[in-house]
Amino acid sequence: MDRFQYTQTEMAIPIKIVLYAPNPGTATSAARQAFAKFRRLNGIFSDYDPGSELRRLCRTSGEGHAVPVSDDLWHVLSHAQALAARSCGAFDVTVGPVVRLWRRARRREQLPSDENLEQARRLVGYRLLHLDPENRTARLLKPGMRLDLGGIAKGYAVDEAMKVLREHGLTRVLIDAGGDIGLGEAPPGKPGWLIGIARLEPDAPPSKYLWLKRTAIATSGDTWQYVQIDGKRYSHIVDPRTGLGLSDHSSVTVVALDCRTADSLASAVSVLGPKAGLKLIERTAGAEAFIVRAPHGKIETYQSSGWKRFSVRAE
Repeated sequence: MDRFQYTQTEMAIPIKIVLYAPNPGTATSAARQAFAKFRRLNGIFSDYDPGSELRRLCRTSGEGHAVPVSDDLWHVLSHAQALAARSCGAFDVTVGPVVRLWRRARRREQLPSDENLEQARRLVGYRLLHLDPENRTARLLKPGMRLDLGGIAKGYAVDEAMKVLREHGLTRVLIDAGGDIGLGEAPPGKPGWLIGIARLEPDAPPSKYLWLKRTAIATSGDTWQYVQIDGKRYSHIVDPRTGLGLSDHSSVTVVALDCRTADSLASAVSVLGPKAGLKLIERTAGAEAFIVRAPHGKIETYQSSGWKRFSVRAE
């Protein structure tokens, strides 16, 4: 088995695929179809594409009728709603109206007005999204609602692309979608894939390394995406319950059984904070988390009870 590596931009980010295959033809064909899976799912989940299935669903908000959704969108929405309930709304895909305000705030380096923020908050709340499991339909109760799948869509896409590679008989694989990473069997002669855990500082070397296989890992934080206004740092991650960008300067890394779970839990724990966040992790089978914060400039670290079994070394 030889090592092959491919990188291609999909879902507006560079996607890296590393795999071991018996020949170049098998490797290239499998990677091409995995990238195609990302492209197809982006056409479903994109918040930016007016023609995406997600945006079409949002345009029905407040019309009073349920809308049939595709299997992929159903799986993502049902997973998201379950986590929303478990996290008491810390993870909530109805946060779209508030996210749009903070995107503008980062561009203009100006806080959203209290009036605009309050209007957006009235459209947020996971109970405003009704799912019908029997008919696989979704209904958005208030006009102007907008769903944002930024905390789960990439993770789901990684899982689906991993399935594509397995269908080609390839099991020693890694898919990295901007920090949401799916891992198959270990590379030949290795105990696993060596994954570095990033520090809070941009471009700093990893603080820890993990040997991982047959699992997924995702990191959520404000190392790269934030805005500083009047001397205060605001993350791109928004608390759906308050409508405010997080301000604790944090990074949350979650290892879970699949990437959609790791991705969404990392977002939820970021919002919940260390105490409540680790309680959520401990209640989730197969999940572990490592949290780094610097709320007042001083580094704080927290970890779940099973995290220490992953660590290889600390720098």
